[in-house]
Amino acid sequence: MKQVLTLCAFVTACGPVSPQLAARQCEERARQADGPFGQVAVGVGTGGARSQIELGVTSDYLAGRDPYEVYDSCVRQKTGQGPIRPLVLL
Repeated sequence: MKQVLTLCAFVTACGPVSPQLAARQCEERARQADGPFGQVAVGVGTGGARSQIELGVTSDYLAGRDPYEVYDSCVRQKTGQGPIRPLVLL
């Protein structure tokens, strides 16, 4: 019985996602394909000043893929259909 439940969970996880969820996930992937991304944090506490920098790049960015193509192909892969809204990069 446990194997059947595990198999059902695995099959469900691999199925198509909603168009709204795919759009959100793929918009983020397209933004990351547009250039390096990250965050900077600075703080002061009892131990003194601290800072943290995180930077990242994706293979899509390194390959020079168009963010709009990344978005379109990502949505199609996740849902089996085209995007429900256009990509807007800010």
